[in-house]
Amino acid sequence: MSFLWEDDVTSPQFPRLTRDASADVLVIGGGMAGVLCAYTLKERGIKCLLVEAATLGSGITRGTTAVLSAQHDTLYSDLVRSFGAEKAKEYLDANLKAVAQFRRMSEQISCDFEKRPSVMYSLEDRELMKLEADTLQALGYPAEFLSETELPLEIAGAVRYPDMAQFHPLKFLYGAAAGLNIYEHTFVRSVEDGVAFTDDGRIRAKSIIVATHFPFINRRGLYFLKLFQMRSFVLALENVPLLQNTYVQNSGEGMYFRPYGNLLLVGGGDHRTGYKKGGFNAVRDFVHRYFPDGKEKYAWATQDCMSLDGVPYIGRYSPATPGLYVATGFNEWGMTSSMAAAQILADMIEGKKNPNASVFSPQRSMLQPQLFKNLGATLCDFAIPTVRRCSHLGCALRWNRAEHTWDCPCHGSRYDRRGKLIDNPAMHDTRI
Repeated sequence: MSFLWEDDVTSPQFPRLTRDASADVLVIGGGMAGVLCAYTLKERGIKCLLVEAATLGSGITRGTTAVLSAQHDTLYSDLVRSFGAEKAKEYLDANLKAVAQFRRMSEQISCDFEKRPSVMYSLEDRELMKLEADTLQALGYPAEFLSETELPLEIAGAVRYPDMAQFHPLKFLYGAAAGLNIYEHTFVRSVEDGVAFTDDGRIRAKSIIVATHFPFINRRGLYFLKLFQMRSFVLALENVPLLQNTYVQNSGEGMYFRPYGNLLLVGGGDHRTGYKKGGFNAVRDFVHRYFPDGKEKYAWATQDCMSLDGVPYIGRYSPATPGLYVATGFNEWGMTSSMAAAQILADMIEGKKNPNASVFSPQRSMLQPQLFKNLGATLCDFAIPTVRRCSHLGCALRWNRAEHTWDCPCHGSRYDRRGKLIDNPAMHDTRI
């Protein structure tokens, strides 16, 4: 795989932590969420230390399409129906504030920031798109219903969000990381009573933020029941018409698009990690049909952590772990969710009330249809007779021919062909 965002940047280098350390706040995870948490805390004068198991931005962040939008696959009409208008407004406001904060920070960080409206479209349900536009307008946001777009697709309807944006995620991440107290190649194995244990020492902190994409502490929070992971596949094309907006299909399994320079990014083929439908072939088939002159320059896959109800989990890790916080379950919208998490968690650590925090509470009800789907998938996987087991909770691994990896369909851990760990929540290599 070749990642577009790694091609024209030089990553900063940070040392490995080889001794005991302490800080007011420890952030575990050096992706967008972790760096923004550390950046925000430093701005507020709080002593913060960030540790990353590999290198900064080398996980999910390098695979994002880096669209900055309050338009998420979770439709606001669904949020109103599930949580009520007040909670839907909290979610909307949190993400609009996140886009605005990215805009402000981009004035100081060179990151190819561009203002771009974002559009959610449906191929089949015109009334749903009308309902969504009406819902957003009732919440105070000037969304616009569209009957046509610039896409080479016949749509039923779409919703346009003005004043959204896009950027280069690694340029931004590396700029935001400048001056932060960061250690790379520092793998946290466990956390107990305000102490994080690494291979080379202990880190004591009054508060700890787990920003590791999928939380690794299994005994608290039940995140192994609340979360599952999805693979998504992206091509960057030359020699195609460029778009003026960013686009995503409302179903969550359709195609999405954004321009970057002279390239068009086309993504889709989503499937649950460990399963075999979709993939690069689905995206390439679409490109061959609708962009026959397109030339593929980059191709990569990414992995999204999905919550039970489409809303991230941001807040206290669990009621039984004071001083421990989490930011996870960003679904397919990790950029604005990361910024929202940074603001919410910084307020919580300072003892301030954040007006948008309650809708993201990790302690909200788990009684969602997706919970039972997750349980069913896990129980079926445990019954598969194989010695190739995930080191996380023992689920059977499946071979991913397209990416040459062993993938766990239960929680999304991934390993190379020799069993070396690639993606969490697993903490160790496994036997292949």
